[in-house]
Amino acid sequence: MSFSSDEVNFLVYRYLQESGFQHSAYTFGIESHIAQSNINGSLVPPAALVSLLQKGLLYTEAEITLGEDGTEQRLVESLSLIDAVMPDVVASRQNQVNQQKIQNPSQIIKNEPQETNGEEVPVTCSAPPENMEVDSSIEIPRSKATVLRGHESEVFICAWNPTTDLLASGSGDSTARIWDMGDGSNAPNQLVLRHCIQKGGTEVPSNKDVTSLDWNCDGSLLATGSYDGYARIWMNDGRLASTLGQHKGPIFALKWNKRGNYILSAGVDKTTIIWDAATGQCTQQFSFHSAPALDVDWQTNVSFASCSTDQCIHVCKLGYDKPVKSFQGHTNEVNAIKWDPQGNLLASCSDDMTLKIWSMKQDTCVHDLQAHNKEIYTIKWSPTGTGTPNPNMNLILASASFDSTVRLWEVERGVCIHTLTKHSEPVYSVAFSPDGKFLASGSFDKCVHIWSTQSGQLVHSYKGTGGIFEVCWNSRGDKVGASASDGSVFVLDLRKL
Repeated sequence: MSFSSDEVNFLVYRYLQESGFQHSAYTFGIESHIAQSNINGSLVPPAALVSLLQKGLLYTEAEITLGEDGTEQRLVESLSLIDAVMPDVVASRQNQVNQQKIQNPSQIIKNEPQETNGEEVPVTCSAPPENMEVDSSIEIPRSKATVLRGHESEVFICAWNPTTDLLASGSGDSTARIWDMGDGSNAPNQLVLRHCIQKGGTEVPSNKDVTSLDWNCDGSLLATGSYDGYARIWMNDGRLASTLGQHKGPIFALKWNKRGNYILSAGVDKTTIIWDAATGQCTQQFSFHSAPALDVDWQTNVSFASCSTDQCIHVCKLGYDKPVKSFQGHTNEVNAIKWDPQGNLLASCSDDMTLKIWSMKQDTCVHDLQAHNKEIYTIKWSPTGTGTPNPNMNLILASASFDSTVRLWEVERGVCIHTLTKHSEPVYSVAFSPDGKFLASGSFDKCVHIWSTQSGQLVHSYKGTGGIFEVCWNSRGDKVGASASDGSVFVLDLRKL
């Protein structure tokens, strides 16, 4: 048995990523030179470090309880992870077990193997949420999904082109890819957008994660943000149009405005930048946060909100040298912000386990929504307008949490109308269908679930091969795309179901 420090470092790095500690993961990755480790991240399964720790704990328990005659005595109470690394505790437990064997020889039991039907028996640290069983009649078989292979590392993000069935994906392999799903082929063409940097007059791969991407309004251009500190604009045929270089460090979020003339980005350097899409130049840089900026969202074509690990939210406007509004109230880092479709209300979610709704008309939050019991990773508003079933219906907000649940909130009343509980691991992504009738959710349990927003019932479910980072709907609402930790991207064509 042998292992290297590179391997240990990589497992710790992946654990930090999977636990939502993106900024800690970035810092650790830089200091431990993860990019030079030559480990293929797509082959490493989710929760690998936790799985190894669980197996080590079981081995330690087995060492304590297994007698020389091969028989096993049950521990009075199970060993904790910290207990297992303390020699005095282990020795004390061994003495307890030996005493039990002397005093209660009739309680010695044989170590019976579990019936597994050839499948691995999962080891879990805690009881999963209730009602996780999925009705087999709504499960989508693997044959009905189109799995897209090509990425060499985890795929953090995916997004459909707004006008055609082109699906873009961004990965830890320092590439984005554009997949043409228009002809329904099981082996669609892919364009590889390699993110390179200049070194000594030549272009070399950046070896940095592509963490964000967004199509412009007519689908002619794709913007990407990378951990190499550059934003890039690509044509939909895969050609690089512009490289935007003003951030000093990784870019965490990036968005086009509706008009398509500006791009907005947020970075670890604590700043947000508005870029002129036509020239690739920085139009204005905003330095109001005191810690990394995590997310941005346009309110109008010239105003936006930003959030940060500094627990603050700022509303900024092009041409203004101070925020036009600041919101404070979260007690931990703010992970995501989203304006409602009309730009009247701003929703925010945080590691403090709360959702808050803000209005430009007041300084304190309109609603403080508390129901999740772990960090809330992301939020999405339901669409409104003439294309939705009821243009006058109350706005719905969806929240995805590390507590393995999704919640649907009726914002006007500030109440949770549905709690969606079929996932068994952290939920990283939610997305409403264009008509608002359905919600897709993606979790690290490898499942994509599709729910009725009216009833809260699960209507379709698909289990992939890796933890799900992102889910998205195409513009017609008949295909769901998803990206995963094992390097796979897949598409569910709901017309085939």
